[in-house]
Amino acid sequence: MADLQKDVQAAIDELVESGAERGVQVAVYRRGELLVDAVAGVADPATGRPFTSDTPVYSTSTGKGVTATVVHTLAERGAFDYETVIADVWPEFAAHGKDKATVRHALTHATGVPGVPVGTTPEDLCDWDKMCAAIADATPWWEPGTRFGYHPQTYGYILGEVVRRATGRRISQVLRDEVAGPLGLADELFFGVPESELGRLARIEDAGPPMELPAEMLAQIPFFKVVDGYTAAPMAALPDAAFSNRTDVLTSDIPAGATMTARAVARMYDALLGGELVSPERLRELSSSAVTGLDEVTGGPSTWGLGYSIGLTQTLSSPSVFGMAGSGGTAAFADTATGICVGVTKNRASAGDFTTVERIGQILL
Repeated sequence: MADLQKDVQAAIDELVESGAERGVQVAVYRRGELLVDAVAGVADPATGRPFTSDTPVYSTSTGKGVTATVVHTLAERGAFDYETVIADVWPEFAAHGKDKATVRHALTHATGVPGVPVGTTPEDLCDWDKMCAAIADATPWWEPGTRFGYHPQTYGYILGEVVRRATGRRISQVLRDEVAGPLGLADELFFGVPESELGRLARIEDAGPPMELPAEMLAQIPFFKVVDGYTAAPMAALPDAAFSNRTDVLTSDIPAGATMTARAVARMYDALLGGELVSPERLRELSSSAVTGLDEVTGGPSTWGLGYSIGLTQTLSSPSVFGMAGSGGTAAFADTATGICVGVTKNRASAGDFTTVERIGQILL
């Protein structure tokens, strides 16, 4: 296993030295053992502060896997189950035909409310009550449970509000109390980051200029379509570097994303596989295909377990791999066949380019 550490370290050193990446972390666990803890580059190019293994990174939708893990941990303890009707704990959510939507539907992106109001700003996303009220009042794009489509932002609020209504605690606190704290990860795995910790975070930078698409072309892409005044991806709040470095965003609960170290999120997946958070029976259910077919929002084929993508990239396409990738090129996943659990974080946001994740996957799998 010393060779594995050496091979991963050499790969990320090369990525940084070539200029492809600014800073990278990779961690690999298997059955409670940290096999790889590799880091390269700088966390903040303005100051030269080095990337270290305990530098947290805002990792966009890789955090959806953390949200799902919180939900499964609570389900294991009887706070609710997958068939719990969301409106039973959050009555306002029943509006406009969403009265039968369940926690299972939320985990599989099937509630029919992938969109947030047109014009949603970063400040709006930081306002938990405002966002939950808008989502509760939304008319579903399809009857809940009949189809599925990626919920870029609403996923976190829907499940986070279920958690809050069921436990009386914000999801950031439940993460700390039930998952991060018991696993010794409270200082490396966050939704809302305490202000006192902000100085430790990596500084996110964009890999290149944003791609400009004409309005008529955007209208043809399902991800950007508008239905009843709601759009799947709010144009004013796409998770670029400016968004990802905002103090209000980082310190707020927006659990469609999360801030983490590679080491912490790999350990979290290892705890799922090792029975520390859920039973073997629940692990089998959450990591198996629950819905598969055409995604109504991305427009492409997709397979979801309960809150996790089944197979993440071309290299990581095995049905035994479950986890989540983030829009900036980060990822975290587990492979039930091998017991390998992996976290890959970086601070150069590469807009859906998973070259670094693929490179690491080729070494590990």
